[in-house]
Amino acid sequence: MQSNKHHLLFIVFLFVGILSATAQEDGVVPLPIKAEKDTIIAPLFPDPALKEAVRKDSLEADSIKRTPSILLDNIKYKAKDYVKLSQKDQKIYLYNEAEIYYEDTELKAGIIILDYIKNEVYAGRLKDSLGNYTQLPFFKQGDNEVRPDSIRFNFDTEKALIWNSRTEQQAGLGQLGSDAMKVYAEITKKENDSVYFLSEGKLTTSKDTVNPDYYIRIRKAKFVPKKKVIAGFSNLYIADVPTPIALPFAYFPLTVGRSAGLMMPTFGNDPNRGYFLQNGGYYIPFSDYADITVTGDFYTNGSYGFRTQSIYAKRYRYRGNVNFRYENLVTSQKGFDDYSNSKVWNIQISHSQDTKASPNSRFSAAVNLGSSSYYQNSLNQVNLPLTQNNNLSSSISYSKTFPNYPSVNMSLTATHSQNTSASARANPQDNNIQMTLPTFQASVERIFPFAPREGIKKGFIQNINFQYDVNARNQLTTNDENFFKAGMFDNARVGARHRIPISTNFKVAKFFSVSMGGSYEDVWALETFRQRYEAATEDTRGQVVRDTIPGFDRYNKYNFSASVGTTLYGTFNFGEDKKIQAIRHTVRPSLSYGYAPSFEQFYDEYLNNDTGQVVQYSRFEGTLNGAPSLGKSNSLSFSLANTLEAKVTDKDSTATEPKKVPILSNFNISTGYNFESDSLRLSPLRVNGGTNILNNKMSINFSAGLDPYAIDNNGRRINKFNVDNGGSLFRLTQANINIGYSIDSETFGKKEEEEEDEEEYGEYDYVAQSGGRDDDLFGRADNYNNRSVEDDYGDKGDEDVENPTYATKIPWNFRLAYSASYFNSARQNEFSSHSLMFSGDIELSPRWKVGGSSGYDFKNKGFTLTQLRFERDLKSFRMNFNWTPFGTYSRWYFFIGIKSSLLSDLKWENRSQPPRR
Repeated sequence: MQSNKHHLLFIVFLFVGILSATAQEDGVVPLPIKAEKDTIIAPLFPDPALKEAVRKDSLEADSIKRTPSILLDNIKYKAKDYVKLSQKDQKIYLYNEAEIYYEDTELKAGIIILDYIKNEVYAGRLKDSLGNYTQLPFFKQGDNEVRPDSIRFNFDTEKALIWNSRTEQQAGLGQLGSDAMKVYAEITKKENDSVYFLSEGKLTTSKDTVNPDYYIRIRKAKFVPKKKVIAGFSNLYIADVPTPIALPFAYFPLTVGRSAGLMMPTFGNDPNRGYFLQNGGYYIPFSDYADITVTGDFYTNGSYGFRTQSIYAKRYRYRGNVNFRYENLVTSQKGFDDYSNSKVWNIQISHSQDTKASPNSRFSAAVNLGSSSYYQNSLNQVNLPLTQNNNLSSSISYSKTFPNYPSVNMSLTATHSQNTSASARANPQDNNIQMTLPTFQASVERIFPFAPREGIKKGFIQNINFQYDVNARNQLTTNDENFFKAGMFDNARVGARHRIPISTNFKVAKFFSVSMGGSYEDVWALETFRQRYEAATEDTRGQVVRDTIPGFDRYNKYNFSASVGTTLYGTFNFGEDKKIQAIRHTVRPSLSYGYAPSFEQFYDEYLNNDTGQVVQYSRFEGTLNGAPSLGKSNSLSFSLANTLEAKVTDKDSTATEPKKVPILSNFNISTGYNFESDSLRLSPLRVNGGTNILNNKMSINFSAGLDPYAIDNNGRRINKFNVDNGGSLFRLTQANINIGYSIDSETFGKKEEEEEDEEEYGEYDYVAQSGGRDDDLFGRADNYNNRSVEDDYGDKGDEDVENPTYATKIPWNFRLAYSASYFNSARQNEFSSHSLMFSGDIELSPRWKVGGSSGYDFKNKGFTLTQLRFERDLKSFRMNFNWTPFGTYSRWYFFIGIKSSLLSDLKWENRSQPPRR
């Protein structure tokens, strides 16, 4: 029995040895049997020469002739643990960090099996000791990338079966750049390079690729990379919970760049105008450099509106946009007492030219004109900061420079300024609109006729210089009623002014700077006015009649000026060991003299027959540039500029110099004396100044007017000093003060040097959206027309918004503005304006932010524009609620939607309509 056992073991070992020898003859390296204590390492396949020899021997020994594989000659492969080539299975096995490269195809995975006869490859993942899958396959062909759980691919047909694929498509092109659409599918069939068929897929823009917070489930779909996804029945899932938002079929564009398409409207109900659709329209990119968006609104009571926006840009040349908005506002229904119909419109044009396009010429435009009540009454443009804007302005200009010496600059400019205050809107006759169509300006550079072309200019003679400039304008004044009608040109004025200033400067006694100069002006007009007096009759009263005299006319005038100034420094040292080491006071006194003769030759006279008084007038009164002065000017003015700063010991121990802290950034005093006046020769004393304190967190600016003369009982100035009239040395006539204060959580947190490497929260560009104040003291803009739903918090990941449990941070900021204007020129003793405004935001959590802005008007005894804001970042979604609880612009607005522009139509918004005004 024991002998039989020995024979049996011998036969088994012999059989294993024969099998092992046979396998080695076939060129197969056996797989090692993995054990916990096994230290055997699988040998790599021999060098390519030996591999080729083994392959030829095996083919010669084989009775069946096999066609050599072209794939093996062109493919590159490698793996970390082992590479196994099996002639028997006609496959290559790659294990652990396996990689294959073939033409434009790249495949990486935990395990790869290559059938070089069928030219097919299978790639899968690995499971670690904890049971977790790692080294998921990565497949790339051309620009298309797929990250599946496993894949089967044929190199000849380029078809593939992919299980649990994940791919990312960069699509869309907006102001914030391209968005990424993630495409998931349980089973994907790759038909060719441009067509994939999906089964049980998901589409999302969520940044979480493992557990997206939302997705669109598609049962079956056709996927064309970088172009589109066409799906059957699809519905929205939020947190893996299905929603009733579904479509029988769906189309998702993935085109990189711009493509035409519909813009989905929002719907709602307005008590005064019925049901409505807003912001529906179409987008058309009609060239590589320009596009146009057309949107409109429709209300069931007959109100409607439409908007067009065109954006154009050409790199290194120009960029700009053109917006036109029109709304027909109908309130109530015809036949009712509260029925009304009004029309508002607005045009905005912006154009800027790249400096590289033409260094010597430039064209720019910034236009904002339209109905004075557009921002206040528009149903679609709800922009709180601009409702407080009392002016619309525009400018279109073209400039040209001729660089040869002496260089010449020329420009043509059209401007527009429109008063949109409440008083102007209430009375159209007071709604003044100022326009220049156009203004021509030209100037020649400063010429030094007695100075050398090179070197430093010295002395009185060498510093003599002169210039030449001309200004010609066609200016008109109209109102909202006559805007863009023939009547707007009734009050047009045309004129030109030529000016040649001459000046020089030099030093006196090394410390005094002296400037001297004069100016000659020649003024042209295309019409003048003659005045005469018509005596009273039985039917009419006596009156002054002005006759317009068409034709060219001109006058000239000139003046002379001189000034002397110096700079004085005073330093008070307290010692380098003190906290305040020194205080420095800088004083800049200046004394100026000006003289201009009387130009009586341009004045005429007429006799008032009723009073017998002779009245002097100039025929140039009422022209564009006015008339020359009748009286001689001979005055002396004085100014004193002061700055005060301290040198303090820097808290930074590594600093080598003391820190400069401003005490008074500026403090200026000025007054004057008129030698030609027969009374009231002293000018009022003007005082203004400003400073920044509390580490530049608070800014203070102030000004005041002090009059040395007294006033009579009627409030008129009299030629008697106030101190001689029983008063003080000066009489306060007006004063202004403005205080701004800004503080945030970082003020009491880390120092700046400790925060250099820390990320800051991104900030929404409300100024770019609204054009209003950048401190949101008037509220924050909500532009529902072409609104973008970007992430207010930037691109920070989850790790950036999680607070440590031991030191939770609550970022906040607070801004305050105080303004007061006081007038007492005729004993009014009143404040013309007196208000306090404030705004702030608090981030209650990394994704919760609340804020508000308001103020109090102490003069009118009421709150200013008040707005409360609530914002919530939902990762892929954004939610916000804005509320103006009371006042003329009381309203509320709620919005929730996907941030990505690809799926921006997946949103819900609701808002109250502005009250009728």
